[in-house]
This record gives sequence, structure tokens and C-alpha cells, in this order.
Amino acid sequence: MRPVIPYVTAALLFGLGVYGVLRRRNAVLVLMAVELMLNAVNLILVTADTTVRAALPHGGQVFALFVIVLAAAEIGVGLAIVLQLYRLRATVTVDEVPLTERPEPAGHPEPAGSPGPARAGSAERPEEAAR
Repeated sequence: MRPVIPYVTAALLFGLGVYGVLRRRNAVLVLMAVELMLNAVNLILVTADTTVRAALPHGGQVFALFVIVLAAAEIGVGLAIVLQLYRLRATVTVDEVPLTERPEPAGHPEPAGSPGPARAGSAERPEEAAR
């Protein structure tokens, strides 16, 4: 068997997956592009296993099986995150996902030197003063 054809096919699949991850805005399409990249890696592992059997027999097939399990777990967690994102934002575009936490909206900020409501004296919370 000539291993050039599967290697070129895997390279094309991987390149298409990288393009999909870098250019797509929809989170579901990004997950599909990651799956394309993982399938390209599986194709390389199985092709290398059939052409090079020097060190470990069926080693590439075993690693491909691990990659399939990893892809299934990635899709499960990824889709859960996408569904939660859709519930919170009503969109699944990756550009609108905040990467940092937003500060809590406060009605009126307190001065830096004054004690907050958790450290208030016994005048505000008499039940804590009895303890």
C-alpha cells in the first residue's frame, strides 16, 4: 500500500479543520472543525500502524481508539457549554463570548474606607451582636 494518499488526505482534513476553527463564528461549527482535525489524526495513526509495524503491533489502532473516546468526551462537554451559552445569550457566536468576568452591577458604590454590609456593627444586625 502506498501511504502517500492517506497522509495527503489527512493533511487536507487537518488543514480544513484548522481553517474551520480559525474562520467560523458559530460554536457548533467550531466543534465540527475540531472533529475534522481529530479524524485526520486518527487517519494518520491507522496509516502509520499499517505501514510501520516495528515497535508495537496495533499501536496506532489503540491510540486511534483513545482519540475516538477523547472526541466523544469533547463533544459531550462542548455541546453542554454551547447549550448553556445559548440559554444565557440566545446566540452561539464565538465572538460574543466574554472571556473575563463582568463586575456585579451595584446600585450605589460604597467608599473604600467604610465597612461593607457584612462587617456592619450591631446597630444594623442585632442578632449577630448577641452571639
